[in-house]
Amino acid sequence: MCGIVGYIGQKEATPVLVNALKKLEYRGYDSAGIAVFDGEDVIVRKAKGALKFLEEKIANETIKGSIGIGHTRWATHGEPSDINAHPQTNVSGSIAIVHNGIIENYMELKSWLQAQGIVFRSQTDTEVIAHLVNYYYEQNPDIFAAVLKAIHKLEGSYALGVVCKDYPDRLIAARKESPLIIGLGKDENFIASDVPPVLEYTRDVYFLDQKELAVLYADHVDLFTEDGEKVIKEPYHVDWDISSAEKGGYAHFMLKEIYEQPKALKDTLHPRLVKENNKNVDIKFDEVTFGENWKNAGRIVITACGTAYHAGAVAKYAFEQLARIPVVVDFASEFRYRNPILYKNDIFIVISQSGETADTLAALRLAKEAGAHIIAITNCVGSTVSREADDVIYTWAGPEIAVASTKAYTTQLMCLSLLALKMAHIRGTIDDKEFHALLDELEGIPDKAQTILDNQASIQRFASRNYNKEKVFYIGRQYDSATSLECALKLKEVSYMHSEAFAAGELKHGPIALIDRNTLVVATATSRSLFDKLKSNIVEVKSRGAATLVISQDDSGSFGDSADEVILIPEANEAFISMLSIIPAQLFAYYCAVQRGNDPDKPRNLAKSVTVE
Repeated sequence: MCGIVGYIGQKEATPVLVNALKKLEYRGYDSAGIAVFDGEDVIVRKAKGALKFLEEKIANETIKGSIGIGHTRWATHGEPSDINAHPQTNVSGSIAIVHNGIIENYMELKSWLQAQGIVFRSQTDTEVIAHLVNYYYEQNPDIFAAVLKAIHKLEGSYALGVVCKDYPDRLIAARKESPLIIGLGKDENFIASDVPPVLEYTRDVYFLDQKELAVLYADHVDLFTEDGEKVIKEPYHVDWDISSAEKGGYAHFMLKEIYEQPKALKDTLHPRLVKENNKNVDIKFDEVTFGENWKNAGRIVITACGTAYHAGAVAKYAFEQLARIPVVVDFASEFRYRNPILYKNDIFIVISQSGETADTLAALRLAKEAGAHIIAITNCVGSTVSREADDVIYTWAGPEIAVASTKAYTTQLMCLSLLALKMAHIRGTIDDKEFHALLDELEGIPDKAQTILDNQASIQRFASRNYNKEKVFYIGRQYDSATSLECALKLKEVSYMHSEAFAAGELKHGPIALIDRNTLVVATATSRSLFDKLKSNIVEVKSRGAATLVISQDDSGSFGDSADEVILIPEANEAFISMLSIIPAQLFAYYCAVQRGNDPDKPRNLAKSVTVE
């Protein structure tokens, strides 16, 4: 949820912290703050609202100091306000803390601390940590020991950055559940919730593991377990192009990331294609060992949240069609609470863009306890999901900054398509000829995605005429029904228009009662065998006054007399075409958001990485 940063080195900390927070605004933007030690005191400045309000607040003052922490907030405890913004401090202000996560036992701790005479100023769970650290510090003035004792009292999730007036040469960091990285510079070091904030300064990072702590000095970093034992690990070298974390001339990150999809799809696909004599002959995942468990699996279980769940819903059709294996797709937030039935021969796939989604991690751990083989699909190297799974497949999408996922979704679909094809070949449900033909088909998807983007003007025009609709319903059948879930989510996320997705055949079973002249119905139609049935659905809603849009590869005019507009996409196998049909819907959502005056990069009430339940 929230984003935290920290710096210790030779530079002035304030501009470094503010610059780093700009790279993390996608994680939270209802308030922001910094704490910098100026040689005498820990100076705290906080402001409600977007980061720009903090910048305005500190614009006319000089906050000197080369050690500090910063925070951009997505509220969980207490409304957005200056007081509830982070950093939070102890009573004297000598210890300041930033926190990402949720402390589940904070009320119990707060009551105990109040009984010790502590007066709380904010409504946050984070202030509890500051006072708890101070309590142990007063018993023994060793800031690392105080943090270590405090975190053993915390239940829930946290990534922490801590500065103390009495220890101006060090910055303490700790994590459990919530992500935290350490950036390793020359005579300077950093903490951050994600990699982009440190790329300007260093490419070498530590990914803190579960329940690890770090003590950062200007010239080195020490790592520890929760028991205070030293940890030795090799840093990871990040090879992203720094420009991929910047807007690069686009008006918004969301638009940039939509346009990056052809490259992201190629980057995700090409390293996994095995060629002989320039022909595609096999699929190879360096990260996955395809043993007998893939051939003899009883079923596939996929669990995820939000956009990643929708990728799993599409993949269900692909696995069942190609590999002829039953597939269960479940919301991670529901999976962990329903005493799920799991088998030793299950292939259990978890999908998470950030690799830190709290509900998905909980589902993963539950499945692991049951003995299932865990495959993780994620975009983030070193994330918790990637470390705890048996095998990991990376979507080489590069950093995704906009809150609403676009290239994460299509690259997840690419990975899932490759897995479905590989499994089908292993199980013998498709022969070599069909396997090679489908590989060729898959290799053509990135260029076809580019074709859609090169011809997006009609989508922008349609959005300009329909951005004020009261209701938008997405319909489809089979693969298209699953794709419609993501279409509706994108629109509601960034435009705040009421949108829902229905299997087209279910319209007459209730949803058609909602159709009127203030409704837009978007039909995704990519299964030729079902064109006539879908056309009937379009006629039904149009006769009731709805505006209609069809997204289809059909150029024969099948929908010309029933739809107000037809957006054509290139031909592709139905198992892969969702990677194409989603793109017009992404663009439509983006242009509707802009027309309505919204910032599509920072939708209200949402955050990029959902690290709390």
